[in-house]
Amino acid sequence: MRTVAGQVFVLQVVVVLLLVVAAVVALVLQSRYDSEREARNRSMAVAESFANAPGMAAALRGADPTAALQPLAERARKGSGVDFVVAMSPHGIRYTHPNPNRIGKHFMGSIADAVKGRTVTETFTGTLGLSVRSVVPVFEHPGTGRGSGHGKVVGLVSAGITIKKVSGAADHQLPLLVAAAVAALALATGGTAMVSRRLRRQTHGLDPAEMTRMYEHHDAVLHAVREGVLIVSGDGRLVLANDEARRLFALPPDAEGRLVAELGFDPHTAELLVSGRQATDEVHTAGERLLSVSHRPTDRNGGPPGSVATLRDTTELRALTGKVDLARNRLKLLYDAGVSIGTTLDVVRTAQELAEYAVARFADYVSVDLADSVLRGEEPQEGAAGTTGGGGSADGRPTPLRRTALSGIRDDVPLYPLGKLIRFTPNAPQARGYRTGVVTVVPVLSDHEGWQEQDRDQAQKIVDSGIHSMITVPLRARGVVLGVASFLRAEKPEPFEDDDISLAEELVTRAAVSIDNARRYTREHTMAVTLQRSLLPRVLPEQNALDVAYRYLPAESGVGGDWFDVIPLPGARVALVVGDVVGHGLHAAATMGRLRTAVHNFSTLDLPPDEILSHLDDLIARIDQDEGHSVLAEGDGGGEVIIGATCLYAIYDPVTRRCTMARAGHPPPAVVSPDGTVELLTDLPVGPPLGLGGLPFETEQLELPEGSHLVLYTDGLIEKRDRDIDTGLELLRDALSHPGRTPEQTCTAVLDALLPERPSDDIALIVARTRVLEPGRIADWEVPSDPAQVAEVRAAVARQLTEWELGDVAFTTELILSELITNAIRYATGPIRVRLLCDRSLICEVSDTSSTSPHLRYAATTDEGGRGLFLVSQFADRWGTRYTAEGKVIWTEQTLPLPKNGKPRP
Repeated sequence: MRTVAGQVFVLQVVVVLLLVVAAVVALVLQSRYDSEREARNRSMAVAESFANAPGMAAALRGADPTAALQPLAERARKGSGVDFVVAMSPHGIRYTHPNPNRIGKHFMGSIADAVKGRTVTETFTGTLGLSVRSVVPVFEHPGTGRGSGHGKVVGLVSAGITIKKVSGAADHQLPLLVAAAVAALALATGGTAMVSRRLRRQTHGLDPAEMTRMYEHHDAVLHAVREGVLIVSGDGRLVLANDEARRLFALPPDAEGRLVAELGFDPHTAELLVSGRQATDEVHTAGERLLSVSHRPTDRNGGPPGSVATLRDTTELRALTGKVDLARNRLKLLYDAGVSIGTTLDVVRTAQELAEYAVARFADYVSVDLADSVLRGEEPQEGAAGTTGGGGSADGRPTPLRRTALSGIRDDVPLYPLGKLIRFTPNAPQARGYRTGVVTVVPVLSDHEGWQEQDRDQAQKIVDSGIHSMITVPLRARGVVLGVASFLRAEKPEPFEDDDISLAEELVTRAAVSIDNARRYTREHTMAVTLQRSLLPRVLPEQNALDVAYRYLPAESGVGGDWFDVIPLPGARVALVVGDVVGHGLHAAATMGRLRTAVHNFSTLDLPPDEILSHLDDLIARIDQDEGHSVLAEGDGGGEVIIGATCLYAIYDPVTRRCTMARAGHPPPAVVSPDGTVELLTDLPVGPPLGLGGLPFETEQLELPEGSHLVLYTDGLIEKRDRDIDTGLELLRDALSHPGRTPEQTCTAVLDALLPERPSDDIALIVARTRVLEPGRIADWEVPSDPAQVAEVRAAVARQLTEWELGDVAFTTELILSELITNAIRYATGPIRVRLLCDRSLICEVSDTSSTSPHLRYAATTDEGGRGLFLVSQFADRWGTRYTAEGKVIWTEQTLPLPKNGKPRP
């Protein structure tokens, strides 16, 4: 409502609304006044008529006035339309009343004046609402009317009526009046809105102060700017010209309102002003001045027909056009160089990009020579600016640089080829630049003796090929010179000048930073890959439970923390482990190594998968805590906190064909049955990633048929930025659903189907085909808790070993089992079982229901016992304890002797 249109609209609406309200109020007040007056007249007329009726006085003096007057009063009330007609004694005792219950009761109104012979009319609020009643005296002789002062008052008559009954007619007219008022208000409001809308368009929604301020501001700006403005109407007349336009075209004072063709404009300019076509920065003349003219029509957005032109005096700028174009070309050259050079983190490729970009833009031939240490990712050992020993200055030896990049307009020039190790002499421009970090310009190559000292025959061939000028620029990054770039000119006859130095330096500086970044990346990547390769298993351990094939592919963007392992366990079992540490780089690889070492240590304890994951979870939490303290101690950027890791741990038993698994935030494994059916174990309970804590890990056990494939992998195999994880799992299922493949063939098929062109994450893949230990290689016995039974078990074991052709180890095996069974009978309870497994080694297992683990001790010479486990440890290659849900298993392993034919056992 701050706008002019809004204010006019509100004012008109308020005026109309006030008129309508005043009319309605006046009608209501007049209706009330008329209704009250009509009620007074009617009540008075009825009361007088009834009081002066013949026989009224006699009836009042009679013995029963009520019986005589009540019927008459009711007929009079109903006939006249009043609410009541009451006859009463001079003392106010009612003789008649519409409600018989009130007859004989005192009248409630004022009767004092009526008793004195005067009529009374009053307004009161009764049970029926606002009412008017009149009281008229009844004289003994009716001929002595009121005011005569003669006659005695023998009674009173009162008639009353409610105002509402009288005003009903007026009330019926009120809705019609209100409707007419609303219609008038709506009509007036609509008309006012149309006027306000038209006014709003004319004033653009501005209030008076804004309109005044806008006009003053625009007028001041229009005449103050140093840019000419011309506004031309649709009929070709000049509407407005500011001061700058008048000055540039020398317009007369009365120019506004005249035709453009009459004002002396240049014909080309006059044609543009009246043509209506758009123009941007067209060059026009005004005398000796050059003007840049932009022209636009004014009616594109609903404005008036015509056009506006803006003018800028560019006479002085044209004098600098040549230099500006040169600077613009150089800036574009440097910008394009920043986009084209350093697209990869490869030292050789970046150097070649510099050479290829500079050819045909700045030089005809470009070569880049780098130190060998830079190509290996190391710091240059020689040539740092300001040091001695570089460039052969100290001991006279030539500076060795490797020709890393070469590009030119022709291939037949006699320049040193790619890959050649060049030893520049101390006076050569390349050696000087590498040694001192200074740019060297050789305008005429044939006149430079230091350049020719390198190889005079080669130098002469280069000059004869047409190369005549050269600039050598050291590749400096972070205060260290990495090599030298040489720019040579052949086809362009002008030699290099000092003005070309800045451009060459800018090009080389950009390339040097990219080369140094690539060098540092090469060094870090090489270190990380070396570390990671050293932490991963180089060869798989020998075991008979699984045929295992694996693939490991590091990401192109950096070394990650993916890892895997195959760990033989007691009882011919094998553990398969695959994990992924969050993050990339050396820190992730080092953390992966710590986890792999921890898994090996925990596996020696022969713990179930869920307990091993719990220990790893605690380890990651401690690593995070240590890293967090390191960050606080070293400040921002002083350390990196590992968020967590995922892991899947599986144990396969070739005796029972059972596979026990647990996973912590890791993708589900896949099982391929011998007939090619693929099952993704998505129902395998998944715990939180390692390091988060809070929830326990769960173990799942399943039985695998012989020849099944167990497939473990990391998320880099199935996850991709442009591919959903469910799609990756389906692709994995399709790649695995082919029976009869070996694990090696399965690995190859899976990578061919799922491997992206540029892996953004590490990929670890293990495919293990299950084997089953032949029943003939297994023997077990149940031993009663009786020491006398030990001899029978020993005899049975000896017979079994003879059957397996292992009679050479029968004595030591009997001794080992004797000690273990005796200890179980002495200290344990419940059933005792003995099992022999003939695998790559002879495995003896004694199980009982006790959870107490035996421990090795050294008995004194006076002790009668305590030497049993010592003897076991001496005769067995390895021994240990494995806890089960029923109790524990004490196991030993012995090396199998060679068969009599001298060939290794399968």
